[in-house]
Amino acid sequence: MNKNINDEIRIELFNLIDEKYKKFHSKLCPNIDNILGVRLPLLRKISKNLSKDNWNEYLENPYSDYYEEIMIEGLTIGYIKTDNESRFNYMKNFIPKINNWGICDSFCNNLKFTKKNMKEVWEFIRPYSLSSKEFDIRFAVVMMLNFYIVDDYIDEILHILNNISHEGYYVKMAVAWAISFAYIHYPDKTLKFLENNNLDKFTYNKALQKIIESNRVSKSDKNLMRTMKIK
Repeated sequence: MNKNINDEIRIELFNLIDEKYKKFHSKLCPNIDNILGVRLPLLRKISKNLSKDNWNEYLENPYSDYYEEIMIEGLTIGYIKTDNESRFNYMKNFIPKINNWGICDSFCNNLKFTKKNMKEVWEFIRPYSLSSKEFDIRFAVVMMLNFYIVDDYIDEILHILNNISHEGYYVKMAVAWAISFAYIHYPDKTLKFLENNNLDKFTYNKALQKIIESNRVSKSDKNLMRTMKIK
């Protein structure tokens, strides 16, 4: 049964390949050489359909040869209706497969069950921020910026971001992105953080850049950010 499901999905993926999109998306995900070229809305449609039937057999041993197959596994984990313990087990098995920002960020964005299980999911993601692996940390940070820039967690998030020290480009960019989100929602707290922190120069300046680029930040605040840049 499981093998048939996987084979059917692979055949469907090969029928949906868009060579133009493959070239475009491959440029956005450098060093990832297993992209077929299937657009994300189509992957979401496959995952939604899969989540309605036979998903438990599928998730026991899904194919992972192609970028799109890994993406479908991650999206399906978000779509299925199951208990937290089961979903966390699927997530735990999936996270080591993440090796690029595209799969990481789409996976995180689709974990909507977080909104009704804030405390439980927080306890699950928090240890990943302490990992030595680039995409473990990015997973934790992207989950935080997607769901936890709220009153109950903002202080702890700023503390966590301040203590992340990893040379991975995709960690630094995620931290900068999270700080910009924090600034949009909690400008006073985040300004104090920016005035006194442990961030490396690249991450700090990227955070300022992302705040400046946001259309949700006032012109005066953007001008302030420009004066804070480290040269």
